[in-house]
Amino acid sequence: MTDNDVAGLQRRLAEFAAARDWQPYHTPKNLAAALSVEAAELLQIFQWLTPEQAERVMDDPGSAHRVADEVADVLAYLLQFCEVLGVDPLAALAAKIDRNEVRFPVRRRGEGGEEGDSTADRHSSE
Repeated sequence: MTDNDVAGLQRRLAEFAAARDWQPYHTPKNLAAALSVEAAELLQIFQWLTPEQAERVMDDPGSAHRVADEVADVLAYLLQFCEVLGVDPLAALAAKIDRNEVRFPVRRRGEGGEEGDSTADRHSSE
């Protein structure tokens, strides 16, 4: 394994925290809160952009750097959260995709469902 796979990155993050004696603060609650804050910081970049501006955000080197930094922060806290709780993030994601494939069967626009029902099962956050 390399330092750029999930396990290697989790190891590097754990070593970074251990070297600074941060482990007592890396509780599930604190890591979940930090993850939420970092996700909000990512959202803040897009807060007042039009959809068209948001699609072009990576064209500007300054905003591209900010997006990449916030993505890294979100991923870092997510990986630390998973490490503390013993969750395999790739297995969890694969299992969630499997469940969603059953829960949300492929339907073509205009097929089945009731009128106005097109948004009922659009997202997989449950």
